Amino acid sequence: MKNFDSFGILQAFRLTIFAALFCCSIVSNGQYSTVKKVSVLEGRWDMTLVMDGKEYPSWLEVEHSGFHTLVGRFVYANGSARPISKVNFDGQKFSFTIPPQWESESRNLEFEGGFTESGLSGTLVYTDGKKYNWTAVTAPSLKREGEPVYGEPIVLFNGKDLKGWRATGENQWVVEDGVLRSKKSGSNLMTEKTFTDFQLHIEFRYQKESNSGVYLRGRYEVQIDDSKGMEPWVGHLGAVYGFLTPSEMVAKDPGVWQSFDITLRGRMVTIVANNKLVIYNQAIPGITGGAIDSKEGEPGPILLQGDHGPVDYRNIILTPIK
Repeated sequence: MKNFDSFGILQAFRLTIFAALFCCSIVSNGQYSTVKKVSVLEGRWDMTLVMDGKEYPSWLEVEHSGFHTLVGRFVYANGSARPISKVNFDGQKFSFTIPPQWESESRNLEFEGGFTESGLSGTLVYTDGKKYNWTAVTAPSLKREGEPVYGEPIVLFNGKDLKGWRATGENQWVVEDGVLRSKKSGSNLMTEKTFTDFQLHIEFRYQKESNSGVYLRGRYEVQIDDSKGMEPWVGHLGAVYGFLTPSEMVAKDPGVWQSFDITLRGRMVTIVANNKLVIYNQAIPGITGGAIDSKEGEPGPILLQGDHGPVDYRNIILTPIK
């Protein structure tokens, strides 16, 4: 009986240690933080597509599902993050396909690639059936250490004119009665200055069924759209488009002034929409559709989306974080 008890205690001890190690390997989002990658392809990649001589920022994430299958997500120059059900990889070359996201797309996106000295490169057969080249580098972690130090607030919009701003194309933005207005779909508008980490206060007003967005560093869109009464979603008001869903829907009626108070430090974002905390200190995985580029490690402007319907802005104040 004594030997049996000793054996039972030893087994219980082993099980306890195993359980502790297993729990330590899991982080809050359910991913394993200490399990070794099953492939050198795993990770996040900042991509650049070259199509007809023009560069299009994109983003790729690869991770393992279970212990052998590679899956992922892809963000093109527009649209939201698209799931990749399987990434085929033989240790050198990889490939995957993505089904159409828009009605105008008639065929899958077909990717092939491999490793280079600087990262990845390959080809894409686009929905037009043509083959284009792309390159990718490892996305930076953007991890910050220590407590934030805040600078002096900067008024980005003076309420009088477009000083400090520039349109990305033919300008339709005007200033009327202290309000920055885009009366119709047209070009986006962005600050001439660039920023890294900051707190941003911005007020906005849209018409019924209109849509806009505030791009942080010109790369991460915080969504604005007419979504009162709808369920929270990655494409509705207060979301980081395609990635982060707000905890509740706080949108007001069209024609009513609303507000965002956004803190961005590295990848970590906190969003207060209409004085309610809807996203708290969550990591933005990568660029969203419509980003100015995929250079995540660089400072960027504040960009206001102006190509999805009428929208007004006012009281745009940025406090840099050093």
